[in-house]
Amino acid sequence: MMSIHGSLLEVTVVSCSKLKDTEWLSRQDPYVCVEYGSNRSTTRTCTDGGKNPTFQEKFVYSLVEGLREINVAVWNSNTVTHDDYIGSVRIPLTKALSHGFDDSTWPLQSKTGRHAGEVRLIMHYSNGNKPSKSLAPSYAPHNAPPVPTYSAPPPAAYYPPTPYPSYAPNSGGYPPAPYPPQATTYPPTPYPPNPAYGSHYPHGSPFPGTYPPPPY
Repeated sequence: MMSIHGSLLEVTVVSCSKLKDTEWLSRQDPYVCVEYGSNRSTTRTCTDGGKNPTFQEKFVYSLVEGLREINVAVWNSNTVTHDDYIGSVRIPLTKALSHGFDDSTWPLQSKTGRHAGEVRLIMHYSNGNKPSKSLAPSYAPHNAPPVPTYSAPPPAAYYPPTPYPSYAPNSGGYPPAPYPPQATTYPPTPYPPNPAYGSHYPHGSPFPGTYPPPPY
């Protein structure tokens, strides 16, 4: 059994219900005492809580090996006389220590052993046992078919013939163009030709052409 010594236990006093009423003329004012070994904790007094008070108070205890239960007692607070004892219960920590969590309602007994109501506690123990990873269910069923492995592609000889037509070797593998070939000759230009220049130089002209020589 795992040692609990020094580990922390959180105890939350949630509420009481159906408490024995110790008041004759007014509503009783209950409070709860929690004892673990020599440690004692007390909730606030629920003024006019009557038979169904609510507390929602948390206490933390350092666990001691060999001490695996807590004592819970419910009292009615009086301002003039002594407080009235309503009931108590010894609560084992077995579920909280083994599962890490316990949310239960426990019956209270009066001094004469009669039913005196109920008290609800929530206990947390961080070192509680958790499911082992090795016991976690596998997502793949045992009878699942093996996953197929991929192999190298077959040689080219095993591929079926291509459905596209073949072309002549000199065509470059492309089909003939559907368009007519472009014309290689162009029509004569609609513009008149440039003025013709002479092929000889006139006498005394420093420039080629058919222009007359300068007057000087």
